[in-house]
Amino acid sequence: MLKRIHIVFFFICLLLQQHLKSEEIKELPNIIYIMVDDMGYGDLGCYGQKTLKTPNIDQIAKEGMRFTDHYSGHTVCRPSRLVLLTGKHSGNTPIHGNTPYTLPESAVTVTTLLKEAGYATGGVGKWALGLPKTEGVPSNQGFDYWFGYLNQSRAHNFYPEYLWENEEPYILSGNVEGPMKNVSTSRETYSHDVMHVKALNFIRRHSRQPFFLQAHYTIPHTNNEGGRATGNGQEVPDHGEFAKRDWPEPEKGFAAMITRLDSDIGELMALLKALGIDKNTLVIFTSDNGPHQEGGHKMEFFNSNGDLRGYKRDLYDGGIRVPMIARWPGKIEAGTISNHPSAFWDFLPTACALAGIDTPDDTDGISYLPELLGKPQAEHEYLFWRAGAKFAVRQGRWKAVRVSDKSDTELYDLTDDVGEQIDLAGRHPELVTKFEAIMAKHRQ
Repeated sequence: MLKRIHIVFFFICLLLQQHLKSEEIKELPNIIYIMVDDMGYGDLGCYGQKTLKTPNIDQIAKEGMRFTDHYSGHTVCRPSRLVLLTGKHSGNTPIHGNTPYTLPESAVTVTTLLKEAGYATGGVGKWALGLPKTEGVPSNQGFDYWFGYLNQSRAHNFYPEYLWENEEPYILSGNVEGPMKNVSTSRETYSHDVMHVKALNFIRRHSRQPFFLQAHYTIPHTNNEGGRATGNGQEVPDHGEFAKRDWPEPEKGFAAMITRLDSDIGELMALLKALGIDKNTLVIFTSDNGPHQEGGHKMEFFNSNGDLRGYKRDLYDGGIRVPMIARWPGKIEAGTISNHPSAFWDFLPTACALAGIDTPDDTDGISYLPELLGKPQAEHEYLFWRAGAKFAVRQGRWKAVRVSDKSDTELYDLTDDVGEQIDLAGRHPELVTKFEAIMAKHRQ
């Protein structure tokens, strides 16, 4: 009899332990990381855009925190995504440009860590870190679900014949699940639209468990691969309200992309509220690098880089300083602005802190969760970028840039010269020496 009581007591304790663990997991916040492609620091209303309207994204800033000094992982797509996933800056990653690269199956990424912590993990958009049937595909990198492009060059065509759902081709026939708006009248389907629907469906499926969604939307990138482009290289189903504007065709297309994206972000935010998970979901919005100057689009037409110098492929701030907005009702104070210098490699430790797990020792990042919550925030010793033979270092107010092996190191005071116009290298040789030593350290 006593033995039976012990057995019953053991199972009660076991069930209670499982229940407590289940309750603990339920308290984990959902994480949605939206990263768009080639949006500049000045393309959003909340960052000073005067012509294009982005009310839904601006609303996220009103209800959350807007970062003024946040940086991408790199000046271009693939290495920037690699930095984000691995938590290592480009001085410590295997590639320093858009070189083809396959993540090894043993890679430790933010997604593998969150999956181990109990999160359902999903992604849509551009992958670029492993072709089909290689160890680098998302399903080998911690993703329970993936929908979008695997080959980076194919992601520059917005009307492809197919996308990838996990490791199976998904034929785009124009008949797409879920409510669709402004779909092309042809038999082809605009890839962004179907990826957005898949993102919403992932949220619906996992709304009652902790989830991580990596929504890496591919607009407003230009179409570099030819194809059916309404606005020259700015491929979009229609120009909408901009059709009759006296603007060049590429600018109509670019504006339509931004407007379409903003509408979709509004739809995503409305879904969180409808599902009752709005207050337990951290939403982060950013861009993979600075604005492009391609496909007929002229960066200065909408002042896409704001007051910054340079654009995509530059290590001046116009190429790497990007918008970053974070919203988490009840946790992040609404309408706040942060000038904390942060970068893509900080997301991995931030995600680990949110999940209550240890951060790997070899990360270059520092969690910005304290900053989000209004608590004391640790600072970087420096931020670093390498793009081939180009280097940049930021330390506090100072930014050093070296544009080639044959050029001198330039030095700027970002506090007084955010546009990096006044080279102070000659006045501060001791700082130049210090920054060049950091560049030399990471060159190898």
